Amino acid sequence: MFEMIDSHRSHGGEQQRYRHRSETLGCNMVYSVFLPPQATDGPVPVLYYLSGLTCTDENFVAKAGAQQHAARYGIAIVAPDTSPRGDDVPDDPDGAWDFGSGAGFYVNATQAPWDQHYRMYDYVLEELPALINESMPVDGNRQAITGHSMGGHGALTVGLRNPDRYRSISAFSPISSPSQCPWGHKALGRYLGDDQAQWLAHDACHLIGQASRQLPILVDQGGSDGFLVDQLKPELLMAAATEAGYPINLRLQAGYDHSYFFVSSFMADHMAFHAQYLSH
Repeated sequence: MFEMIDSHRSHGGEQQRYRHRSETLGCNMVYSVFLPPQATDGPVPVLYYLSGLTCTDENFVAKAGAQQHAARYGIAIVAPDTSPRGDDVPDDPDGAWDFGSGAGFYVNATQAPWDQHYRMYDYVLEELPALINESMPVDGNRQAITGHSMGGHGALTVGLRNPDRYRSISAFSPISSPSQCPWGHKALGRYLGDDQAQWLAHDACHLIGQASRQLPILVDQGGSDGFLVDQLKPELLMAAATEAGYPINLRLQAGYDHSYFFVSSFMADHMAFHAQYLSH
């Protein structure tokens, strides 16, 4: 079951927020849905947006300016939270912001105590879309996925692993190779254990070389992003794609940082990109 928390008229459509009990995560979860005006006439395609470290569903909804573009193209947008939450859900024991609450990394944890709740991969791929397809006027056969930072990592890895589920993939400043950066070492090491071979199933640079089918991919990265060199490493993604012969459009945007000022600046491009593949 699910309950509506609030709803706001936006660009002729409805920006809604819901709460439900997630069996996958073992806690209550909140997610946001934008329904474009075209949804009153029948099912519309749907874009899933995955947010980054420390975020909830609300960051994207309030700051990305996506509703106007989604309304233009007739695309619903679903934005889940970034991790399980609640009194029974373990958090980073040191209270750090880059692990635990707000930092689910879109993996299925295998290590205690995280494995009881941190199963964001299954939640994003299976449970939430099943709920959306059942309860919303969307066409579950026309799905795409995008995200920012940790969520860009999630969009790339979930999309690359499941090309039958999505028409297209995009990302803003993604963590391109979590097996080769400090954020990824911390998160994957705790969620999945010390065997780094297990991490590769959640590393876009590895997955792009294993892809059974090539989906269209658009990536935007800010050239003045403070996390560019140490954490995001887009050059690794480009090198992996080149070696695999996987055509991706990776654009370095000079002067832009890691914020939603950057995301909102190129949201129109990403919505137009996905609309090409979701329109039929």
